[in-house]
Amino acid sequence: MNSIDEPGLARAHVGKSRHRLESRAKVTGRADYTHNLVLPGMLHAKILRSTVAHGRIVSIDASEARQLPGVHAVVTADDILRLIPEPYFGPAFHDQPILAIGKVRYVGEPVAVVLAQDPYVAEEALHSIQVEYDELLAVFDEEEAAKSEVIVHEVLKPAGTFPDLKHLAGQRDTNIALDFTVRKGDVESAFASADHVFEHTFRTQQVMHTPLEPMVTLAELTDAGMTLHTASQSPSFVRLEIARLLNWPEAKVRVRTGLLGGGFGAKLYIKLEALAAALVLVVRRPVRVALTMEEQFYTITKHGTTFKIKTAVTGEGRITARRCEVWWNGGAYADIGPRVTQKSGFTAAGPYDIESVWIDSYQVYTNLPPAGAFRGFGITQMVWAYESQADIIARALNIDPVQFRRLNLLREGQPHATGTVMKDAALIQALERTAELMKWNEPQAKGKGTLRRGRGIGIGFKALVAPTTSMAMVNLSADGSCFIYSSTVDMGQASDTAMAIIAGEVLDIEPDAIRVIHPDTDVTPYDMATLGSRSTFHMGHAVRLAAEDALAKMRALQTELGLPTAEKPNAAQLLVTRYGMQAGNIIGIGSFVPEYLSPDKQSGQSSNITPNWMVGATGVEVEVDTETGKFRVMRMLNVGDCGTAINPRIVKTQLSGAAIMQLGAALYEEMDFDENGQLRNASFAEYKIPGIHDVPQVFDTEIVDACQHNGPFGAKGVGESGTFGVASAIASAIEDAVGVRLYSMPLKYELVCQALHERQPAQSRKQS
Repeated sequence: MNSIDEPGLARAHVGKSRHRLESRAKVTGRADYTHNLVLPGMLHAKILRSTVAHGRIVSIDASEARQLPGVHAVVTADDILRLIPEPYFGPAFHDQPILAIGKVRYVGEPVAVVLAQDPYVAEEALHSIQVEYDELLAVFDEEEAAKSEVIVHEVLKPAGTFPDLKHLAGQRDTNIALDFTVRKGDVESAFASADHVFEHTFRTQQVMHTPLEPMVTLAELTDAGMTLHTASQSPSFVRLEIARLLNWPEAKVRVRTGLLGGGFGAKLYIKLEALAAALVLVVRRPVRVALTMEEQFYTITKHGTTFKIKTAVTGEGRITARRCEVWWNGGAYADIGPRVTQKSGFTAAGPYDIESVWIDSYQVYTNLPPAGAFRGFGITQMVWAYESQADIIARALNIDPVQFRRLNLLREGQPHATGTVMKDAALIQALERTAELMKWNEPQAKGKGTLRRGRGIGIGFKALVAPTTSMAMVNLSADGSCFIYSSTVDMGQASDTAMAIIAGEVLDIEPDAIRVIHPDTDVTPYDMATLGSRSTFHMGHAVRLAAEDALAKMRALQTELGLPTAEKPNAAQLLVTRYGMQAGNIIGIGSFVPEYLSPDKQSGQSSNITPNWMVGATGVEVEVDTETGKFRVMRMLNVGDCGTAINPRIVKTQLSGAAIMQLGAALYEEMDFDENGQLRNASFAEYKIPGIHDVPQVFDTEIVDACQHNGPFGAKGVGESGTFGVASAIASAIEDAVGVRLYSMPLKYELVCQALHERQPAQSRKQS
């Protein structure tokens, strides 16, 4: 791929901070959200959910619910099967039924739906439906499930949709949906000859995305087929999947998406859309399916993980070998978990130059709510483990943690464990700048009395999801107006503004004057999805190419009309001259898919496993009360590598937002399941996310000076980079303060307190 960035070239718009295009609409309440939409005659859907984690459905009695005044219909899987013979969906496996068929696989799985014009009537009718289950043994732990005789899915049906998952098959008669391996060098020999070997197990919990705009889809039948108005991060995939489910051509399915009130991966691929489509076919009236915040906990989550990591190190602190085994708790349905397992699994050894690497990464079915994409796409679970162990090793060998990383980090031009050569990954720059901002080389005040202070640092990296496709159109009207047609979804990351800046740079148009058309599959061209920090790179290239195509067409029209070609092309002038009036359009088209080489099935080796690497580093300072174990993050600094920042102000807010989100996962958030798989805390009353008072007193972000030479104007994504090093840096700072090491997230005060008090008798004996 040729470089399209020219370092040092002055830019009119790229690299200059500006407000979001939609900022005024948001603060005035006029923003276009799907939740605001009302369709004439629509019915509200309320979902009856399973009360057992694993069981056969013996009977469903909805007779009383159907008789309740105001109830229009009660729908079960039998009603759907009459219209859709194979009502199973999913991006990796076609494993998830629209409504439970034959058996349920987790507490909260949709079993039946009540439809009524009044949502409160529909809600009331749910209590009248009686479901009898023949309960089966269930399995909840990812490690146990990998070896269990309790099978969640008897048949595996790979979807075969995406090029990077074409090999997906799963292991028959097991709960393993995907196993991915990386093999490099001779790990066993390296361990046998090592000066030191460190072996640890780290765990993470299931958490929920908690977008403040809950999931919502409205479906209606039209003369052309069906229209779905949906809060989705992937409208193009929704159309593809609904068309496949209904055995319709894509031309009969229209998907429209406005702004999203947060997504973070929760609204990816297909969630409520399949149910809404089925319901509208059953009742032949518009249907609105809108989840409560509680219901989102039962729809999609972040993978819990168990990560066993074994590392060989020389006496000087050089890592020579690393063996990683990662089990991902995928829940009852795969969603996109296999891609998470693969894309993040191959980074499990960390951003380090290691001669011998052995990685096994397993996506495992369990009887818990499904897990899928979540901000960080599995990287936060990996960084938590390998950076925590980096600090443990440095402490054991009496090496400064920053120096340990300097000694081992990959440099430009060195091969990653997969064989892909590192390019434009500012690992060293991010580490050094974080250490500089933390004043790492200066003595630290350790506190007084029962309040002790410590500091920590963490760094991580992430591969871009590839190969995926983005397409865009740029339309110039005869009055000079400019429109961008793109199916990238703006969910708060200001992608509309970034695309306007890129097009404006090419066409020399003020970005604020450009209108970005929100995703509508009848109007906007294909984009795989808004996920994994791919939009700036993929859609940014597509928009750039579309704008360049429009510019080339304007120059060609200049020549055709005999106008001076040295002059800057003016669309309005050209079109009025060409047609004799204000008429016509100049349309540029751009499409982009990066180069990619699938990894070898046995070794995981690939010379081109990603087009770029995202890098993020975090430094923290904590204060710990040695009597109670309670700690506070006093200071947090985040440094991110996004290549060239398209809009620096927005980049900084993305870094800080990501860091705060991961702060929640590190310290507070945990889905609390009982021994029967029942979730105990599915509400904001019991599930804590960070509030303004949880943000550290000193909190700052910085963009490292870098360039992604194969990116649009030197740019790459940044929406997840701020999440990487947060948890491990906090754990390291706690250990630095009071000598207590935690191995599981969330990092609970009571665990610190317990460890401190268990240590006190031994200390007292030693002093006496």
